Order: sequence, then structure tokens, then C-alpha cells
Amino acid sequence: MLDSQEAQEWQENLTRAPISTKIVVAGGFGVGKTTFVGAVSEIEPLKTEALMTQASEETDDLASTPDKITTTVAMDFGRITLDPDLVLYLFGTPGQQRFWFMWDDLVRGAIGAIVLADTRRLEDCFPALDYFESCGLPYVVAVNHFEGTASYEAADVREALSVPEEAPVVIMDARDRNTVQKALLALVGHALDVAPA
Repeated sequence: MLDSQEAQEWQENLTRAPISTKIVVAGGFGVGKTTFVGAVSEIEPLKTEALMTQASEETDDLASTPDKITTTVAMDFGRITLDPDLVLYLFGTPGQQRFWFMWDDLVRGAIGAIVLADTRRLEDCFPALDYFESCGLPYVVAVNHFEGTASYEAADVREALSVPEEAPVVIMDARDRNTVQKALLALVGHALDVAPA
């Protein structure tokens, strides 16, 4: 990881500018997308969080996330330099169905997507999986392991979600920078593998 405060070689010689790519972080409501982006962003992440109100009580199921008081209403944005020649721009989607109209714009130009899954409610990631499969965007399923929940193997999650063999499934913790970086590297590798020659 590069220190964002130091001048980089390409900043003095623009012919060495890094390749920048866009990655989308998606999944159901309260699965950890904002936390994922914040865990690795080398800049202060842009968050469009709003306080949850009584108006959303009948729409947003807080059974698995009873302490959640805010929700993303547009997107999260962060940046991470994986290599002097590779910068990733992360765009976290809102999870609720009423905000899905924004996904087409957020996905435009992305090389791939991370679909976060919570094993307590796997069905919440089906809309994201369906969306990325229908538009042909490479994706990785990243199982966000929450404290106090049962631990599952990637193969079990793959089977439960009917994820194709070529799409990586990783177990991670959205709060842990190292596991988030591994999920991003898995996506970059997968996107390169499936890219047309």
C-alpha cells in the first residue's frame, strides 16, 4: 500500500500515470458495503449516509442489524492503490430496492463487482447476483463473516447461492483491511481472467 501523502513518480512524470479501474461493491441492506469501502480507502471515503426514520420501518428489515441507525442513500466512494501502476476506485451501492434505479449509472465503466453476502440472509444477495450475471459483469462473492454467526466454507456458500465455478467466493471481514484487499485482488484477477484477449 502506498502512502497517499508522498509524491508518486507518476505525479512528476505523467507518462507513468497508473491505470485506474472502477469496482462496484454491492449486496443487500446492512451487509457491510460502507464498512468494506471504508476499511481500505486511502482517502476519507465519501459516504451518503442518512438517518433511518420511521418511514422506512416497514421497508427495511432490521432483524439482523438491530443497531443500524443510518443507511446509504446514493453511494459510497473510496480509492485504494494496489500497486504503483494500479489504482482502484470503489463505488458502494445502496442495498434497498427503492435505490436500485441508480445501479446502472454506478456500474457503467466498472471492471467488476464485489457482491457481499451475509450467511444469516443469503437471499438478500440474489438481486445483486442476478443483476451482474444479466449484464455480464465479472463478480466475486465476498462472505462478510459477522461475529457470533456460524462459519461456513466458501464451497458451501457457492452451492447455496448456485455461483458458477469460475466466480471466486471468498470469506472475509469487511472491517479487516487485509481480508478486504484479498477480496479486491480476487476480483481483479478474475476480471483479467475473463477479459477478452
